[in-house]
Amino acid sequence: MKTAVVTDSTAYIPKELRDKLNIHMIPLSVNFGNETYKEEIEIQADEFYEEVKTKDLPTTSQPAIGEFVTLFEKLAKDYDSVISIHLSSGISGTFQGSVSAGAMVEGIDVYAFDSEISCMVQGFYAIEAAEMANAGKGHEEILARLTEMKESVRAYFMVDDLSHLQRGGRLSSAQAIIGSLLQVKPLLHFENKLIVPFEKIRTRKKAMKRIVDLLEEDVKSGDAYKAVIIHAKREDEANEWKAELEAKFPNVEFMLSYFGPVIGTHLGEGSMGLGWVKK
Repeated sequence: MKTAVVTDSTAYIPKELRDKLNIHMIPLSVNFGNETYKEEIEIQADEFYEEVKTKDLPTTSQPAIGEFVTLFEKLAKDYDSVISIHLSSGISGTFQGSVSAGAMVEGIDVYAFDSEISCMVQGFYAIEAAEMANAGKGHEEILARLTEMKESVRAYFMVDDLSHLQRGGRLSSAQAIIGSLLQVKPLLHFENKLIVPFEKIRTRKKAMKRIVDLLEEDVKSGDAYKAVIIHAKREDEANEWKAELEAKFPNVEFMLSYFGPVIGTHLGEGSMGLGWVKK
């Protein structure tokens, strides 16, 4: 029984790693007026943050069901099953698109998995699934492991400017106005599949320190963890933070990632996040 692994572009897994692990990717899109770009294919993160400086904030769109159907039919030639891992169903219809497409395709069993999160923390699930599939594990064992991972997955992120989340409908106007008036840097996280405020913190520095405190609470047991620092065009700051965290937490393996165009549309430049999971 051969199992394929699919995820969407918001996992922001580098192409080299996707190719190496044989992870198939379905892109979401950003729409600048009448122009639509598939992220990670037609527009990259750096280009996106430059475009946003001179244009109105784009909208975002999920993949058409037909794109899933085409991919699943192609995979049916070589695989018995597909595990399709997607960003939280609370902020996008992408997961539901994979469910609907899976029901339309014959000759392959499609198991859609709602990561209930996004970005490289979603990528952790896809990478784990692909490594297991490449080792010959079946879909039941892989899905059981992904469900187990949910118990220890955590992610917190801080936005510089709440207006993006408010305009995109991912945060209420009242929350955005209060935040901007007080210069609050809210810590956000996913809860019940939605982005919600975790705590309101007055400065960027204190917000980042609070995230580190939350990481410390989880990893002080000494168990092995992997973590990812996620930034929106703040690579130097992210690298400095990574060096500090590596020195402080020897039992945690850190990597760097980014908020790409679709998620960057809702969070804005300057956002920073940290996510982790027990190995």
